[in-house]
Amino acid sequence: MFLTIATRSAGPDVPATDLGFLLHKNPARPQSVEVAGGVAHVLYPEATVERCTAAVLLEVDPIALVRSGRGKGKAAEGFTLGQYVSDRPYAASSLLAVALGKLFRTAMNGRCDARPELATRPIPLEIHIPALPCNGGTALAARFFGPLGWTVDARPVPLDPEIPEWGDSRYVDLRLTGNLRLADALNHLYVLLPVLDDAKHYWVDTDEVEKLIRAGEGWLATHPDKQQISHRYLAHRRNLTDSALDRLTEADGDLTEDEPLTEVGDDTQPIPLVVQRRQAVLDVLREIGGHRVGDLGCGEGVLVSELLKDGRYDQVVATDVSSRALGFAERRLQVAQMSDRQRERLRLFQSSVTYADARLAGLDAAVLMEVVEHVDPPRLPALAQAVFGAARPGAVVVTTPNSEYNVRFEKLAAGAFRHPDHRFEWTRAEFQEWALAVCRSYGYSVEFRAVGPDDPEVGPPTQLAVFRRKEAV
Repeated sequence: MFLTIATRSAGPDVPATDLGFLLHKNPARPQSVEVAGGVAHVLYPEATVERCTAAVLLEVDPIALVRSGRGKGKAAEGFTLGQYVSDRPYAASSLLAVALGKLFRTAMNGRCDARPELATRPIPLEIHIPALPCNGGTALAARFFGPLGWTVDARPVPLDPEIPEWGDSRYVDLRLTGNLRLADALNHLYVLLPVLDDAKHYWVDTDEVEKLIRAGEGWLATHPDKQQISHRYLAHRRNLTDSALDRLTEADGDLTEDEPLTEVGDDTQPIPLVVQRRQAVLDVLREIGGHRVGDLGCGEGVLVSELLKDGRYDQVVATDVSSRALGFAERRLQVAQMSDRQRERLRLFQSSVTYADARLAGLDAAVLMEVVEHVDPPRLPALAQAVFGAARPGAVVVTTPNSEYNVRFEKLAAGAFRHPDHRFEWTRAEFQEWALAVCRSYGYSVEFRAVGPDDPEVGPPTQLAVFRRKEAV
């Protein structure tokens, strides 16, 4: 079982061998790790300034696989040998996906401690999988990978090249090229390899929902085939699929978040609004500086996950009024598996933004990302008092929908809110009026910014305000 990941130099100061930093695997030293039913090796067939290729070779022992009960299934009665004769040692499948997760776990999480800036930017990537079982053919491979920014070259593998009349096998020779973050590319493979094969070598239970949500963060919720992908990944178990789809909807908030919005004049792969908004908040927090930040109304911890990847933050405080959401966040963040040092950086607890909480004192910056519109209007003064009056962080970042932009969402009925739990949605003037009143009452200044394409008539889809405490300016 074989897979290669290649990149080329992106400029005079960006050697291709930076791939070794991103993968946390030294190009000069082959490495091996034991996985279910075999051994996975990482080696570099080429490692030059101009081009670098990492190869994953998975050697599967079919006897060990059967004895461990992790084969593709029991053989028919009377054909015991059939348990040992399968394509599992040769074709990319869930075995390879698990090996990728074990070999490149840190890279999949978007961390690169030696060169943190590398993990945040797209790089030119070429991925080659010579034998991928594809239950649906080449068209399905293109359908699943294409919307993620890949150029897909999927070619059927003939049953026998010497006897063309036999036709094609169910395997494809897959090549993917594109400019993506390496973490995103690895997560695409982790999810879609077993999805295209439509089989897994292990029992699928509720833990698989967590794995899917985690690996699909930032792309699966907006994928046009997310239902089919989820259904296959979860072994066609309807209850697990429904749970995953509900989680994906909750994690990404508004019903319109799957709209592929790009800046005006931008001809690159469309970027969903939820991703643009999260990146805008992260950019503002880096601009503000500080070492102790809080995500108030953190939901399932999507933003918290990004904050924990950034070593500049000594402590990340995450709160939500929903204990259910905090449970999901704890599993998403893998708190139980965190090192002691990492766990010390995170404070995750239940709290309401409409009640003063002494545990929130001393924050350098706090974030209310798509939170205020979920609060009943009569409770907004209590929110302002709790956040700006009692907690008084050095800065507060608030994002909320711009209701004027709703007419641009084709899927949204006239007069409807973007999410059924929204209590209101402000126009730009209404948001600015509320923000300026908060500043007068609690001693802050405010700056307004646009998130998403700034329509000349109705403004941006998301409006963002950066509050700074005056004595901290």
